[in-house]
Amino acid sequence: MSEVLRKPVPQLVSMLVLAGLSLAGWAAWLGWDQHRDVHPDGSTTGPYEAWQVIGLVLTLLVPVYWAASRWYVAGAVLGTTAGLTVGAYYDWSDDASGLFVIGVAMIMMGTLAVTTALTAMVTVGPLPAIGSAKRAA
Repeated sequence: MSEVLRKPVPQLVSMLVLAGLSLAGWAAWLGWDQHRDVHPDGSTTGPYEAWQVIGLVLTLLVPVYWAASRWYVAGAVLGTTAGLTVGAYYDWSDDASGLFVIGVAMIMMGTLAVTTALTAMVTVGPLPAIGSAKRAA
């Protein structure tokens, strides 16, 4: 049996810790900004600025990398995805149109895809470049 399957408690703890860190990161970077910017032509943008989203992503790279490098794959992928999904749902659920569910689903799918790719890169390592295969002697 693999080492990962023999130790479910560290996997669960890492999942809960990553979910909590992701939720706290959402609150710290995005949760406080709730107003939209109105431009002179009447269009609106926001409520988030690009630097806020970039800050959240860069902040979460550290715990995701840490968890993935220790083979806590469930924590790195599922914990981060759950935390950001709950944060987005809580933050956007006051939308009367109901379209916030589409945004929350996009956050969930995007986070799942990116954390899976990052975890795979950390655990598997870099793939060899095309044409750099070792020649047989």
